Amino acid sequence: MNQYPWWKNAFIGLVVLLGLVYALPNLYGDNPAVEIRAAHGATVNHATVVQVQQMLAGAQLPYKRISRVGKGVQVRFARAGVQLRARDLISQKLGPGFQTALALAPADPAWLRALGARPMYLGLDLRGGVHFLLKVDMHTALRKALVEDARALRKALRRHHIRYREARLDRAGMIHLRFRHQAQVHEAQSLMAQRFTDLSVTSAPDHGLHAVLTRAAILDKRHYALEQNLTALRRRVNELGVAAPVIQQEGHSRIVVELPGVEDIARAKEILGRTATLEIHMVDGKDSVERAVSSGPPPGTRVYHDRHGQPILLDRRVLYSGDDITNASTGVDPQSGQPVVNITLNGRGAAVNARVTRRSVGQRMAVVYVEVQSHLKRNDQGVPVRGPDGRRVRVTRKIEQVITAPVIREALGGNFQITGIGSIRQARNLALLLRAGALAAPVSIIAERTVGPSLGAANIARGFYATLIGFLAIAVFMAIYYRVFGFLAAVALASNVVLLVAVLSILQATLTLPGIAGIALTVGMAIDANVLIFERIREELRNKNTPQAAIATGFERAMGTIVDSNMTTLIAGLALFWLGSGSVRGFAITLCLGILTSLFSAILVTRALVNAVYGRRRRLAHLGI
Repeated sequence: MNQYPWWKNAFIGLVVLLGLVYALPNLYGDNPAVEIRAAHGATVNHATVVQVQQMLAGAQLPYKRISRVGKGVQVRFARAGVQLRARDLISQKLGPGFQTALALAPADPAWLRALGARPMYLGLDLRGGVHFLLKVDMHTALRKALVEDARALRKALRRHHIRYREARLDRAGMIHLRFRHQAQVHEAQSLMAQRFTDLSVTSAPDHGLHAVLTRAAILDKRHYALEQNLTALRRRVNELGVAAPVIQQEGHSRIVVELPGVEDIARAKEILGRTATLEIHMVDGKDSVERAVSSGPPPGTRVYHDRHGQPILLDRRVLYSGDDITNASTGVDPQSGQPVVNITLNGRGAAVNARVTRRSVGQRMAVVYVEVQSHLKRNDQGVPVRGPDGRRVRVTRKIEQVITAPVIREALGGNFQITGIGSIRQARNLALLLRAGALAAPVSIIAERTVGPSLGAANIARGFYATLIGFLAIAVFMAIYYRVFGFLAAVALASNVVLLVAVLSILQATLTLPGIAGIALTVGMAIDANVLIFERIREELRNKNTPQAAIATGFERAMGTIVDSNMTTLIAGLALFWLGSGSVRGFAITLCLGILTSLFSAILVTRALVNAVYGRRRRLAHLGI
């Protein structure tokens, strides 16, 4: 007789039941929601919840539920139109101390959430949004690091009283040093060997030294630039108010940014690609600006221009920069009615600001806006220029503009205002960029893909119906060709789909179109194991074995072939996961998990069903196969 012990039947039934429970949340869909998070010193508490309830009631915006989620508040709505109006109202009323983001909240019942059952996340191609592929300008990152090294090297030589004739950085990335005597060369070499280990130093003619970054330093600088850009981009995206964004590294110089549900794509592009920061300089009030423009600026100074194109002479020395800014928010000047940006400095910046302004009352201090822009190089006909390698050539342009240069009326501390900003939108963007921090290197958008919410819903429907039609076609074929055994195989195949969805939900995987393709492929491949088993059973029946013996032998002898065939596919899936990225990895994960669940369903679940139908019959004369 073909029977499992009770504990094995109980184990199989428990696994299938748990799979059904953890797959259920995916059937309930989502509710449009608004998430509210605290920022810049504000706190989310019960008073915030009451305030949101009152403003929604006053605006007659109906909501389904408002609740505390983590460190924020989540408000669910029945329709997307109400969600958008509520987001604008909440953002306006609560002010800059809070961040509001559009979100999709699972609509599953409370008893499923109590069991820890959660639906899968929906990818960008199913939910809608925008996908950016950014390229980090590593050449500029290395150049910036060399400029800092050259500046630090000059300072160290002066501190150690090593006089030099020349210390410059050329376009090829090499620092040239020249001294008067060979003794100074040896002193500089000794100093650089101790203090500047990132530089490889070689001798040069005429009492000179050449220094370049070592290979290890180049790799370290590239890694730092990429990590710093990832951190800054995450902060910027959080400031944009996007729920569940994806920001991840791809390769050695690229970053993938996916913003689900984003509406203002133009602003997202503007914020992501900008490398804005501030520099604070003192205005040179002793020398003539006109003479500096016509004859060249005096040593230690430089000519800048303000927003109106007027020249202004500034001290080259940077007092402090955007790295010392801890917070920035927008406001309105009560006297002029013009937008301002309120700046908060860290301890170092506040100390420098207090020391400089205390001794410079009556003088002018300038706030310089610095931004590096990257764009395609085009010829006279407007066609992008390609380099020797066939790739489009990108050029960078550094913008340095004096925003404001007010007279210091009194000693300042860690807080001050920036005035002279054109519009409230420019003020908000500047405050956002300063809060998030500057990028370590410029980035350029080399690929962009936008998916609308209606297209995402259509993708879900098509993927679902494709999988359903494939399943029904397989089930009908199996039922016709293998009769009762084919019907049992269809039931086991359904359990396979349920288990696969449950495992993906437990892992909180992100479901994408390639993931749906992996599920559909798993449905087609999972039935192969049943076909091998059933054909083996038929062969045993043709060899005049008894039905019970044919069942037992068919499952046992087909086991090796099933495992071998699935292992080769599993190895291919693991290779895709290891070598692939993005959507390819999503497909590989679904495929590998589908292979494991199909082995369980085809071997254990199908055998348990066959045992339940035929296993207890001692005198079995015929099989429905």
